[in-house]
Amino acid sequence: MTPADAPSPLLGRLERYYDAVPRAAARVEEYGSLTLFVREGPGWPYYARPALRPDAPPPSVADVRAVLARQREVGAPAAFEWVAETTPGLRAAVEAAGLRVSAHPLMARDASAPLPGPHPLVRVLDAADPFLAAALALPHVAFAHPGTATGPAGAAELFAEVAARAGDGTVAACQERIRAGRTVVAAAVEDGVVLCSGMHLPVGDVTEIAGVGTLPAARRRGLGLAVTAALVREAVASGASTVFLSAGDDEVARVYTRLGFHPTGTALIAAPE
Repeated sequence: MTPADAPSPLLGRLERYYDAVPRAAARVEEYGSLTLFVREGPGWPYYARPALRPDAPPPSVADVRAVLARQREVGAPAAFEWVAETTPGLRAAVEAAGLRVSAHPLMARDASAPLPGPHPLVRVLDAADPFLAAALALPHVAFAHPGTATGPAGAAELFAEVAARAGDGTVAACQERIRAGRTVVAAAVEDGVVLCSGMHLPVGDVTEIAGVGTLPAARRRGLGLAVTAALVREAVASGASTVFLSAGDDEVARVYTRLGFHPTGTALIAAPE
C-alpha cells in the first residue's frame, strides 16, 4: 500500500505522516503487510500499522499474530492503529486474531476557520518549564477517567502520578523533542496546578494534535478546547498546512468542530479484549 492508493490526497498525506512520526524514536520492524514501531527509550509506546511499501501484501491474520508475538517478546502493548478507509481489510484480520477494535472520528482542520482568542490560563511550555512534568503526567489521569463528565480526580491524583513517574526519563525525552522541534506541549495552569494539557507532533507541514486531556475535577470549563486552540495556533504559525486529530468519540468530535475540524475518516485502534 502506498499513499497514492489512499481514497483521497488528504488521507494519503496522513498515511505518510503516521509512518514517519515514530521513526525518530523507534526501531522499525517489517512483518509482511505490517510495520511494527518499537520505541527505544522512555515515552508512550508505539504501535503496528499497515506497511507503507508498494510491494506490501494484503493484511493477513498470520502477519497480525507475528506482530503480537513480537510485541509480547519486547514487552510492548498489543496495539495496532490504522485508518479504516485506507486499509479496510485489516479490521477482519485483527479481529480474527482476537483483538477488539474501537473506532474514533478522524478530523482535519479547515485552514480558513477562525480561532478563539488566547485563553488566560493556557500557554505553550518550553523545555525548561517547571510544569512540563505535570503536563506530561496529566493525560494518564485524564484517560483513566474517560468521557467529558466532571469527577473527583484532581490535583492530588495528578501529583501522585507525577511522583510515580519521576525519574523514568519521560520528561528528559520530551525536553529533547521540544528542543528539536518534534513536540510542542501546551497546558492550562491555575494556582500552580496543571488542569489540562496536550501536544502536537509536527513532521514537515503536517501535525497531529494528541494527548489532550483535562483533570476530571476541571472539566466543563472549556479548557480542552482552549488548549487545542493554542496548539493549532502554534502549529499554523510554525508552518503547518495540515492539522488533524482523532477524537475520543462523537461527543468530543462535536466540540472540535468549533475550531474548524471536520470528519475526514475513521481512526481504528485494536487492542486485546
